[in-house]
Amino acid sequence: MNEGFVFMKKNIGSILLLFFLCCSCSSGDGMEDTEPSSQEPPVPKESILSDEEIEALGNAGVKQSFIENMVKAVSGQQYPNIHSILIVKDKELVFERYFPGEDQDWGFNLGRVNHTENTLHDVRSISKSVVAACVGIAIDKGLIESVEQKIFDFFPEYNNFNIGLRSEITIKDLLTMTPGMQWDETTIPYTNPANGEIQMTNSEDPVRFVLSVPIESQPGDVFVYNGGATQLLAAIVANASGMQVDQFAEEFLFTPLGIENFVWHHYSKSGIPAAASGLRLRSRDLMKFGLLYHNKGIWEGDRVLSESWIEESFEKHIDKPNQTNGFFGYHFHIHPSFNSNGKTIDHVAAVGNGDQRIYFNEEDDLMVVFTAGNYNQYIPNNSLAVMKNFIYPSFL
Repeated sequence: MNEGFVFMKKNIGSILLLFFLCCSCSSGDGMEDTEPSSQEPPVPKESILSDEEIEALGNAGVKQSFIENMVKAVSGQQYPNIHSILIVKDKELVFERYFPGEDQDWGFNLGRVNHTENTLHDVRSISKSVVAACVGIAIDKGLIESVEQKIFDFFPEYNNFNIGLRSEITIKDLLTMTPGMQWDETTIPYTNPANGEIQMTNSEDPVRFVLSVPIESQPGDVFVYNGGATQLLAAIVANASGMQVDQFAEEFLFTPLGIENFVWHHYSKSGIPAAASGLRLRSRDLMKFGLLYHNKGIWEGDRVLSESWIEESFEKHIDKPNQTNGFFGYHFHIHPSFNSNGKTIDHVAAVGNGDQRIYFNEEDDLMVVFTAGNYNQYIPNNSLAVMKNFIYPSFL
C-alpha cells in the first residue's frame, strides 16, 4: 500500500456547497429497523472472494457465505451506491472491498468514480467526530482545562454575546449538541437560506454568526443537531493552540496515525476550515481513525488520545427524541439496540451524510467502515441494513 502522498488543502466556493453538505441527520441516521437474515446461505462452488479474503475471514470466524452474498448484493445495487466496506474483527482487517459509483466532492458532482484503497472520499459529518477528537487531544495537552470550561473563555473578542443563558454554554454542551441555540438544519432544506448551516457558511464570520444565534433553551438540556456547535469547537481548538483545526489534526492526530493524504475544505468567505463537513479521507485512513477509538486511544503502542476521552465520547449523554431515538455522545451516535440471531446488538457510530459510517461494537470486537454516495436521501437498503442482514449474521 502506497502511503506516500502530499497533504492537500482546498478552498471551494460556498454558493453550491450546502445543497449537499453536512447534516447526516437530514438524510437519516440509518437507524430504521430492517429484518436481519438468520439462515446461513450455502457457500458457492466458485467463490468471488480471493483466497486471501477467504483465509482472513475464516481465521476471524466470519462465515464466508454471508460475505459472498453481501458482495453480490452490493455489486448488484440491491444496496445502492456503496463505495467501500472494510471489516475489522478482533482488531484485524479481515475484509476490504471497493465498488464503483456516483460520487461528489463536497457537493460537486464527480460522476462515476472507480473507488480504490487510494481514493479520497467525503466523510461529511464524520468530520465532526474528528473535531471532537481534536478537542480531546487539546484537553490531554492542557490547552483546554476540561469540557466544563465556558466557551467564552476562548472568545474575548465576542464578549458582547456573553450574556444571559448564552454565557452558561460549556464545551460539553457543544460536544453533545445541547447549547440551547435556535438552530435548524434538519427540517429546513439546504436550498433555503434560513437553514442554519447555510447561514453560517455564507457569513463573513461563521463564529460570530453562531455565537449570535438566539438561545431558546437551557444549555445542556435539549439535543438539536447543530453544525455550528462543531464550528465553535474548531474555533476553540484554534484559539487554544494557535493552529486551525485542520493543522492541529494533521500534527497531533493524522501524523501519529500515518494519515498523509487528506483534504479539509475551507469556506471561501471566511477562509477557515469547514469543521462540520469538509474532510475527505481514504477509507483505510477512516479505518485508522476508527481503530484509534476502538483501541481506547492507542495506536501502534503509542497513546494518541486518553482512554477516558474515548469512554466519555461513547457515553449516552443525551437522548435524540427527533432522531429515530438513540442517544448522542461527544459527536458520536449511540444507536438503539436491535436483535440479530437471538443476540442483542448495541453499537456506536460515527455518521456522515450519504451513508458514511464507522460502526463500533465493543462486545464483539467488531468495527466496520462504509463509504457511499447516497447524499441527501434516505435509502432503506443502507449500510445498517448490510450490517443487520450480512455482517452480524456472519459471525453470530
